[in-house]
Amino acid sequence: MSAQFWKPRSLLRRQLLVGTIGLAAFLALAGIALDRALEQTAQENMRVRLSNYALAYAARTDFDVTDALVPPAITPDPRLDRPSSGLYAQIVQRNGRWQSQSAVYGPQLPLPPLLDPGQESFSGPVTIRDSSGFGSAVYVYGRGFAWSGGNSKAPVPFTIYVMEDLRPFKTQMNYFRSALWGNIGLAGLLLVLLQMVALWWSLAPLKRVIAELDRVKEGMATKMSGAHPRELTPLTESINALIDSERRHLDRQRDVMSDLAHSLKTPLAVLRSQLDSHGPDAELRGELDTQLRRMNDIVGYQLARARSTGHKLYAAPIAIESHAEEIVTGLEKIYAGKGVFCEFEIAPEARFHGELGDLQELLGNLLENAFKWARSRVLLTVAPRQMPGQRRAGLRIAVEDDGPGVPKSQVMEVLQRGVRGDERVQGHGIGLSIVQDILASYGGELEVGDSAEMGGARFEALLPPPN
Repeated sequence: MSAQFWKPRSLLRRQLLVGTIGLAAFLALAGIALDRALEQTAQENMRVRLSNYALAYAARTDFDVTDALVPPAITPDPRLDRPSSGLYAQIVQRNGRWQSQSAVYGPQLPLPPLLDPGQESFSGPVTIRDSSGFGSAVYVYGRGFAWSGGNSKAPVPFTIYVMEDLRPFKTQMNYFRSALWGNIGLAGLLLVLLQMVALWWSLAPLKRVIAELDRVKEGMATKMSGAHPRELTPLTESINALIDSERRHLDRQRDVMSDLAHSLKTPLAVLRSQLDSHGPDAELRGELDTQLRRMNDIVGYQLARARSTGHKLYAAPIAIESHAEEIVTGLEKIYAGKGVFCEFEIAPEARFHGELGDLQELLGNLLENAFKWARSRVLLTVAPRQMPGQRRAGLRIAVEDDGPGVPKSQVMEVLQRGVRGDERVQGHGIGLSIVQDILASYGGELEVGDSAEMGGARFEALLPPPN
């Protein structure tokens, strides 16, 4: 049997296979348990019936004055009077035994032991044979009694044994087993059909998800609808988040390429005018070197912006302190002449759920901006951001300095998205637009205000809880 049978790629087949195997095992165990329970019940019923026969015989059995057995004239069951009827009785004494008419001309019964008064025995199947050697199986019930009276001073013990052929019992059990397993098989078939219907109905929402995805791929829909069971809502929301992320990424790439092309127009135009002017070679080389450096800076900046857009879904959480220390170490070397000192207040449980490059860009641009404008101190604060109705925490990254700060009238200008890097307004450089772009891709925001502790500017990046 191929491995494909045991590992089907269809969810419906997997569930149907597991459910059918489990159902078959359950029904088989239930059938076996019912079969054993009925067999034990039938055996107990037979024991009770044979016990009643023995008690009836005991009530009708008498002894004469010589303590000789006087068998009952009327038997408790007519079969006991018919030879080889399948129901036999015998009364065992110390000096012999008496047998019912069914055993006189029937099979040869064994001579069982004499039981103590009140003692019972039930055994079987026991094989007995007739005169032709044909064997049959019987259940044997025995009970001991004692008769007091007559000339004997001591009670006279005797035991009554009643035996019944096993064939009616087997016929009854076979009939029951046939009905039992037939009904179990029919019930199993109906349950499998019901299971197929239930699985088809349960998996129907997945088929609708697939149909909606096809509509999105074909451009007939922009996103997944919200009309899905609660169990599939995280899946459809994640798909919508992925679609939105990809669309934002494509839009951002178009913006970056448009900005890059627009930014390069001016240095290219300058080079063209210099070539057309046929000026001195030294002047041409100097202008060429200047414009090439400018274009290299523009390309590097735009590529950095392109790399910082978009982020992976379900990114592993990243501890922040080690990356912050690495960035601050480099900045302290760059701004060693100013003697700026950076302090950390980072909560141990704070984590960034995203790409490492995005975290480095956020910290790097915010801290570099603070180092640039600080007089002597910078404070980095990182803490979880608790939001109402959310099980997971977002993230709060605040960078403060003791510099001149940002006037409230210029906050909007500082945060305005520029078309070119060299057209940024005064205050805090082009890095803030990269910070805003990264935060926008995560659904976060950047707030600018005054630092109550240090007197300068406070830039606070607020990130929502991860999806």
